[in-house]
This record gives sequence, C-alpha cells and structure tokens, in this order.
Amino acid sequence: MTKEEILEAHRFRHATKEFDPSKTIPEDDFEFILETGRLSPSSFSSEPWRFVVVQNEQLRNKIKNISYGAASKLPEASHFVIILVRTPLDMRYDSAYLKEQQSKAVPKEHLTRHLEIFEEFQRHDFKLLDHERFLTDWAIKQTYIPLANMMTSAAQIGIDSCPIEGFDIEKMNQLLDEEGLLEDGHFTISVMIAFGYRKKEPKPKIRLPFDDVVKWVK
Repeated sequence: MTKEEILEAHRFRHATKEFDPSKTIPEDDFEFILETGRLSPSSFSSEPWRFVVVQNEQLRNKIKNISYGAASKLPEASHFVIILVRTPLDMRYDSAYLKEQQSKAVPKEHLTRHLEIFEEFQRHDFKLLDHERFLTDWAIKQTYIPLANMMTSAAQIGIDSCPIEGFDIEKMNQLLDEEGLLEDGHFTISVMIAFGYRKKEPKPKIRLPFDDVVKWVK
C-alpha cells in the first residue's frame, strides 16, 4: 500500500455507531483482522490477551442488556469481540505463565538474568507490584495495541469497527465467569470491539491540528 492509501484507511476508520445487519464480514477477512491482533507486540513478550469472538445470539443479548456501550451495536454488528486480559495470577514476573513466555523469547543461557531484569522492571521501575491493580492496568495497556491494529487493518479492507468501554466491569466479569470464559480468575475483561459495515456515513473526523500534537526536540 502507498502512504496515501494507509492514511486514507485511517481517515475511513471511525467509531461506527450503527451497523448494517444485512452485511456479514467474510470469514477469511475476519481471520485476517484477528491475525493482525495476534501478531501485535507486547511488553516483555507477555501477550496477555485473549480474543473471544461472540457470535452466539443468546450471549450477545446478555451482553447488550448490561452494556450501554454495546446496546446500539448488538445484534446488528457482523462480528463482536471481547478482549480479555490476564490477571496478576499470570502477570507477575515469577508466574508460571510469564516464565514460560520468557523462555520462548530469550535464549536459555540468558533467561536467569532476563528474569531478574523483569523483576526489577515490575518491582522498581514501574512499581507494578505496589498494588495488584497496577499489574492489571499494565496488562490492559498491552491489549490496546491489538485493539488498534485490528481496527486499522479492518479499515484497510473497508470494514468498520467500534471500540467499546461502556460497561460495568464487575457485571461483565460475572457474566463471562458464568459462561466459563475467565478460567478461574486467570482472565478479566479489558475492552470490546464491534465489527461490520456502516449503516450511514459518519460526520467529518475531528482531530487536533498536527502542530498541536507533534512537538520536535532538536
């Protein structure tokens, strides 16, 4: 793609409020979108995410009833994704999950020192171990990288999306736990995304001027 084509995809993308229920995203297109999420980078190769694609009508209705942000998107959206994030059970430097992740990314002879650096990062640099919530928030930050990548890749192939934070976390976690999706406390909800095709054209995009956003230090 040319630079202009990439910019045009960013101009095309908007938080779609209403989807056309008569249009369905082709399976190969949606797998492409998910793959761009899976390939996203994460701090210390933690990959703390899981993408739950909710196509079940009954579960969609339950989500719609407790999420004001999803109410106008369900059931009209072609595809609906809940991004789960790993909890502190898996996100401490010494957890079995992260030790396994680091062993994949770091040569065996460097692993011990790498884990020491990882502990230093969590304990002192970012002070993530001072409160359990800090680890969760750090992990949630990682999930917004695949969130953005999936929305952008969707826009590049003419598919609309809308990120959704409009929900009660406790109620959503209770529902997802009842559905057996949180794996005994190893996951919690981060954010949701609706995908599909716009029902009507959006208003012009409003952004701060380039010079207000970008500052050069030379």
